[in-house]
Amino acid sequence: MKRNPIAEGVQEANNADAILLGYQQRWVTDNAAVKVMEKSRRIGLSYAEAADDVLYAASEEGANVYYISYNKEMTQGFIQDCAGWAKAYQAAASQIEESVIEQDDRQILTYTIKFDSGNSIQAFTSNPRNLRSKGRPGERLVIDEAAFVDDIEELLKAAMAMTIWGGQIRIISTHNGEDNPFNTLINDIRAGRYDYSLHRATLDDALADGLYKRICKVTGQAWSRDGEASWRQQLINRYKPNHDEELFCIPAMGGGAYLTRVMIEACMAKAPVLRFDGTREFNQLPEPQRAAIMQDWINDELRPLLKTLDPELRHALGMDFARSGDMSVLAPMAISKTLHHTVPFLVELHNVPFKQQEQVLFALGDALPRLSGVAIDSRGNGQYIGEAAHDRWGALVDQVMATEQWYREQMPRYKARFEDRTITIPKNDDVLEDHRAFILVRGVARLPEGKTDKKGNRHGDSAMACVLANCAAAMDAWTADYQSTGRRAALMDTDMAQPVSLTDTGFGTVGGGNNFGGF
Repeated sequence: MKRNPIAEGVQEANNADAILLGYQQRWVTDNAAVKVMEKSRRIGLSYAEAADDVLYAASEEGANVYYISYNKEMTQGFIQDCAGWAKAYQAAASQIEESVIEQDDRQILTYTIKFDSGNSIQAFTSNPRNLRSKGRPGERLVIDEAAFVDDIEELLKAAMAMTIWGGQIRIISTHNGEDNPFNTLINDIRAGRYDYSLHRATLDDALADGLYKRICKVTGQAWSRDGEASWRQQLINRYKPNHDEELFCIPAMGGGAYLTRVMIEACMAKAPVLRFDGTREFNQLPEPQRAAIMQDWINDELRPLLKTLDPELRHALGMDFARSGDMSVLAPMAISKTLHHTVPFLVELHNVPFKQQEQVLFALGDALPRLSGVAIDSRGNGQYIGEAAHDRWGALVDQVMATEQWYREQMPRYKARFEDRTITIPKNDDVLEDHRAFILVRGVARLPEGKTDKKGNRHGDSAMACVLANCAAAMDAWTADYQSTGRRAALMDTDMAQPVSLTDTGFGTVGGGNNFGGF
């Protein structure tokens, strides 16, 4: 049985001598039909892909591999890496064959390695029009530096046909601008439009997995923490002003509003926006008096709206917290059977004490039909509300500490709902302006620092609450409702240590205080 260096490298993931580094291992061991990698420059992804492709083509259970890049040097480098891996694996393979394909009045240079398995690796220097003829069972297509390949959209359209017969597609690239189809594909995957596997490896990700240590080992240098920091900074200086895009997977030309006015208004409908302003006098009252005033407001303003909700639909809840400077906004969200998301109303609390915010949150959350998820902004003072909600609803609650990675994952999904018109939010000028406040910062949509409205009272609060609600709607947590049949039941069990007390709806109280619920 032949050795499998990749498998051995994976088994030695915590070993400095592992053949492939962590991010390379995670890539090659992912067997998804379509997988995509956004990456930093020069971190060895093509090298790892070559290792996996040789094993695939050399195996009788494998198939042909087709590799496409945008220039001759990359193609030559890849096929030479394949030849090196074939030798390391002791895989019976031919020498590299070079040939030219005449196509559309141009010449496409190809390199081929053939294996005794009957399969081959064929590398092209450009986009071959005959790709549509490929796609026999199991065949694999690798598109390297996809953001720079000519007509990538047409290439992907043809490539996807390969998956019909069990083929595989691997797409690898650094970024080439925010509007590039590769970046569009990345955002569509994050938005959930495609079930492709997505990987990401920035320079810092690669360093954390030992890239510089490997460079030192190969070049015979002694590794040190200071040396790695110095090398990293030199690399950044070398790539400036394009270092964010080239090294940290942030597409260039990011800026401006993330959600357009036309896009938002198309998804708006008439719906209430409730507001409670905590006056100075209100805040100075003893807590029991504040609670009584708030309860009256809940009974008069909130409960009538709660009674209008469809009890058959699943509901989620998002809350963007603020104590005094901005608005605390609560956004319930109804999920229809067609997965359309509707925010039936919003609740805004301004300058309201913690206990009364908790009071409103519990009144709203407890009354939502089929509550399936709650996401609460739990940064800073919001941590109190997040913990209180978790104490009340347990695993239904996500105490969100919004990071750049969180925004990177959640915002494309939220934007996709506006693009596809699968969301409805209240038609309100403040809500509109809150949504228009999202901008791209380092390639990631988020709210900027400081106030986002002309009056200086808001920080995109209602928009953030809706994003959190959309996040909560995707949670896997669930609740189980039960209802008494109303029939009295008798329990006969001589082994019961405690007597059973019968209630009007069956048995529900066991001596000792344990509550079994109504049966």
